[in-house]
Amino acid sequence: MTESTSAKELAVQWKTARRLYPVYFELAREFVIDVQPSADLEAGVETPGKEAVEQANRWIEEMDQRIQVHQLRQFLQTSSLATPEGLLDLLQHYLAKAAKTDAIRDKIDFLLVQYFSQIAPTGLVDTDVDLAYVAKEMEPALGKVELKPPVWLNALDRVLEAARRCRSLDELLHGGVLEQGRKAKSLAGDLFYLPVALVAFTRFGYLMRRAFFKLMLGDLNTILDGLGELEERGIKTIDCRRAQFSSDEPILRLRMICQSWKVMFQAEYSSGQPLRMLVDLRASVDYALGRGKGAEQAKSGTQAKSAPAAKPAATAPKPAATAAKPAAAPAKPAATTAKPAPKPMVAAKPAPAAAKAAASAVSAKGPAVTKPVAKPAAAPAAAVKPKAKPAVASSDAPEFEVSSERNWDADAGAPGKKKN
Repeated sequence: MTESTSAKELAVQWKTARRLYPVYFELAREFVIDVQPSADLEAGVETPGKEAVEQANRWIEEMDQRIQVHQLRQFLQTSSLATPEGLLDLLQHYLAKAAKTDAIRDKIDFLLVQYFSQIAPTGLVDTDVDLAYVAKEMEPALGKVELKPPVWLNALDRVLEAARRCRSLDELLHGGVLEQGRKAKSLAGDLFYLPVALVAFTRFGYLMRRAFFKLMLGDLNTILDGLGELEERGIKTIDCRRAQFSSDEPILRLRMICQSWKVMFQAEYSSGQPLRMLVDLRASVDYALGRGKGAEQAKSGTQAKSAPAAKPAATAPKPAATAAKPAAAPAKPAATTAKPAPKPMVAAKPAPAAAKAAASAVSAKGPAVTKPVAKPAAAPAAAVKPKAKPAVASSDAPEFEVSSERNWDADAGAPGKKKN
């Protein structure tokens, strides 16, 4: 390696480190990651020495190890630093890594979809999102891609069709659709990084987000309609313990929660705690209305258990020979007495997750749906100081923004998006 080549490579590495540093530093502040700032990167040195570049590379590598996938997702949905250019820098940084762990793969998978979501025009319909279109839009990240997808990528289209057939989030979460998508990504192994596979997974993730958004909005509107119907009946509170609220939750408060419940949930579409709350809240409203799975099961269970109660009366006229067993007679109806419904495992008081989700008003990016509300980038401090907001668990990391308006349009005017 010549000195000129080495100097050129060092210059490229330094340029990359300087681009990533503001994002990583602010992310460390956001999630209280205890890391010391890089003095040279902090100062913005233009022509550093070899030792400074190596130190910067070690700083970036340490952050790569410590930043979790869900933290990257959450931060990039709410930060003004998450521009298309910034996403592209991150994506190329991870793609250039020689050793790619499952965590690196998941970060790349998210960044592909997030980048495409930002550069895709508004008004884009699902039928237009074919491999050729995605490959063209992704050229800044992936270069020109030869579109000869292997047969195994057809599994992604089957998963998308299954997702489109779902009628609710509950069906999507518990019908095995999401597991099929994750399995396809996991089974791909190193083939995931084939250029055509990266294009296919970008398209898959983008369209899955859209299907997810539609179901989420449908559930929210169903809940709001159900609350309105309950109010018309004069009902003011309902039992929402299954959704981690109280046993007599005011309908007025639930309506306010649904109308402000815009930050939703996780890119991986896993059945995390906040997402289960939405599904369970719909089930609670359906139960209060006397419909849905819970109401049907309760009704059928009551009928089934009440039937044996008639048996003692029917068998009462017994011959005298059977009168010698008085103790056995009452034992039978006692065994068939309907058992009380088991109490929910969730306490009556709202859980912290419920309060957090209810009070949350942070905006999150979606796929050609709604852009995040930009928050001003904080200037790097002398050291990464803990903020009040701790790192959240993976299941609580929001990704999507859902409007509570009934006429919400998934493709309407997201700021910063291209127009057709």
